[in-house]
Amino acid sequence: MSEAMRTNIERLLASYKSGALGGAHMPEDVHPPPPRDSAALLHYLTLGMCLNYQRNAYAFWLACTKTYADEETDWVFDPQKVVDRTVEQLRSALLKHKVALQPNKHIENWQRVSGGIVAHGEGEVRCILAKNGFDIENIRAFIQSNKRDFPYLAGNKICNYWLYVLTQYTDLPLTNRAALSVAPDTHVIQASLKLGLISPAESKRSDVAELVAQRWQDVLSGTDLVPIDVHTPLWLWSRGGFADLGDA
Repeated sequence: MSEAMRTNIERLLASYKSGALGGAHMPEDVHPPPPRDSAALLHYLTLGMCLNYQRNAYAFWLACTKTYADEETDWVFDPQKVVDRTVEQLRSALLKHKVALQPNKHIENWQRVSGGIVAHGEGEVRCILAKNGFDIENIRAFIQSNKRDFPYLAGNKICNYWLYVLTQYTDLPLTNRAALSVAPDTHVIQASLKLGLISPAESKRSDVAELVAQRWQDVLSGTDLVPIDVHTPLWLWSRGGFADLGDA
């Protein structure tokens, strides 16, 4: 890592910790009140994450919370109940508060992930995590090796971010946090470009997400940081229009 890169990363993290980048309220902070160790919260975060793709994250999670709080629609966060209901019932419930925007594909994905939880974990996400020793790397490998049963959730970006969210909002005994990569969405990619981690030409590559994840893995190797430590600072920095880091 060059000295300039090291300095800019340190300034970015300092700006984040000081609150200069914002982030007092992250999208996932808007969630229902079940205890951190509850199956209800785990299912909410898991099923919600399977549609957290190319969406306004703040609006999306607010829609999820409204759906959970509505007695007519709260059942969509129970995998077994989803499997037992009709597609039409699921479509109506997910569209009501705009958790789903696509009346076919989004419904199908939610139904398939629910079916995957029932098939592989007897209806409990925690069972799937336990079968993989609560080890982040093992869990990710399992989900991605069963991507047909876990559409969207098995994607590299969403899978990593889902596991990161579980470390932040639940009391699950998850281990091997260092296995989490950055979740390279548009904001993380643009912030990585701004820092010089990738070149303008590389930012246009079809595999730019994988490239960014690998670059952060490489550049932080041998430091006290793991890639997921820089995800939120990068996301906020880009989302806020790249505030000057010189005064951090």
